[in-house]
Amino acid sequence: MNPRVIGTVRSHLVSRDQCPKYGDTSMPPVWIELAPDFEPAATDLQVGDAILVLTWMHKGDQNVLRCHPQGNRELPMRGIFSTRSPDRPTPIGLHAVRILGREGLRLKVHPLEVIDGTPVIDIKPDNAPPQGGAEFSSLVNPETGQAILSAARDGWLRGLFAGFNGNVSMRQGERVVITATGSAKGHLGPRDLAVVDLATGTPLTSVRASSELAVHLEVYRNQPLAQAIVHTHPPKLLALSLRAEGPLLDLPLFEGRVFADKLTRVPAHRPGTPELGQAVGLASRDFEAVFMDNHGLVCRGETMTQALGLSEELESLAGIAMPR
Repeated sequence: MNPRVIGTVRSHLVSRDQCPKYGDTSMPPVWIELAPDFEPAATDLQVGDAILVLTWMHKGDQNVLRCHPQGNRELPMRGIFSTRSPDRPTPIGLHAVRILGREGLRLKVHPLEVIDGTPVIDIKPDNAPPQGGAEFSSLVNPETGQAILSAARDGWLRGLFAGFNGNVSMRQGERVVITATGSAKGHLGPRDLAVVDLATGTPLTSVRASSELAVHLEVYRNQPLAQAIVHTHPPKLLALSLRAEGPLLDLPLFEGRVFADKLTRVPAHRPGTPELGQAVGLASRDFEAVFMDNHGLVCRGETMTQALGLSEELESLAGIAMPR
């Protein structure tokens, strides 16, 4: 039996003796080189995806039916189907890995504990549900997910979010990871993150994205520098907007001039509408912060720290500008 091979593993491991018995997170990443014929099948694989890699363990002995688990002869022999031994009648390996990089048809994955030259026979998404809500979905890069959770918590602690308002997102390749609708920003968990396709807005997870998804998508589409977006409801800036027309932060302060140049405001549109998204997206071409009349503030940044930090600066200046 020779299954159809879709690719080959390129690894630092060159013998079975060097291979750990399970995927060891301390080992370096390896590469999977996919065959050109399978380029259409790999189109949607992105950095950060959790996948299951099926390998053909070609060095395995297909006549073995019982073995000592992990090759430890001090352990009693067990039937091969209750072990992960590479010696088995049909030597298929199953490996839960995450994509750390991509160069065309080369996928950098971790952890994958097979020897160099091992054939790959299939790749599937790892759709196993998070256990107890403690893990991010297979489509959310853990670093991206944690950055969103931390920013939401920090913003809530600083009074930029209240209750269930506001939303936070990050661009992840050609996808957007965004907080779920109706989620409390100070108490988010991994299950409170939705993933959508950037080009179409198509949901890629069962979690429903924020009602302000259109704003986030339009900013990312219009401004290539945007990698993170924070939409807050800062109380001082909102109060100031109700008392002032035109520029919100007309202050004779150095900081006031610097940050006022980053801020613009757009007329009121109904929240969640395409019209609001388009207005904010166009404004984001020239400004890092957009105040939506009667609604709130949207700040973009190349990092989440930049986006949240700008929100904090503008709210602080609004407090100074408020009439006493």
